[in-house]
Amino acid sequence: MSSQSHEFDSPSPWVRRWAALIRRGGRVLDVACGHGRHLRYLSSLGFAVVGVDRDEAALVAHRGIGGVEIRVADIEAGPWPFAPGGFDGVVVTHFLHRPLFPDLVGALRPGGVLIYETFALGNERYGRPSNPAFLLRPDELLHSLEPLAVVAFEQGLVSEPKQAVIQRVCAVREGGGSVQLGAPAA
Repeated sequence: MSSQSHEFDSPSPWVRRWAALIRRGGRVLDVACGHGRHLRYLSSLGFAVVGVDRDEAALVAHRGIGGVEIRVADIEAGPWPFAPGGFDGVVVTHFLHRPLFPDLVGALRPGGVLIYETFALGNERYGRPSNPAFLLRPDELLHSLEPLAVVAFEQGLVSEPKQAVIQRVCAVREGGGSVQLGAPAA
């Protein structure tokens, strides 16, 4: 198995680190789920997972996975297909469409957790994406997700699974009362 293949099969370490903050057995939205690395992972943890992507061909393989609902939708060009407050967790990796920030925040129930990781300015030195329209500005995730309470935020160069400049945030919609802010137990 090539390292590039492994990159697309293994769940993000950021998602693995913070998934424990999501309410046990909760409903989780995997945005732009693609080939399903996080769908499979979150389902294996006992979450009811809804995966949304515009690529119907990529989603076909996920039909029939227990606890997984698939939704084909172009969330960049079409309307947001989910009611507000329907999810205990929202996971977004390697996807950026800034107009969706309010929808992502609004999708969370009180106590819901947003886990977001994508590329940032500077990534153009290491490969794709390189278009500034698809790269976060410094601290952008940190300041774009109000009224969520930020649990953790990182930005900078990573070397695994490949060199890239990224931003990562884990944030919680307050009011659920069950989420402890801080790093989950190892």
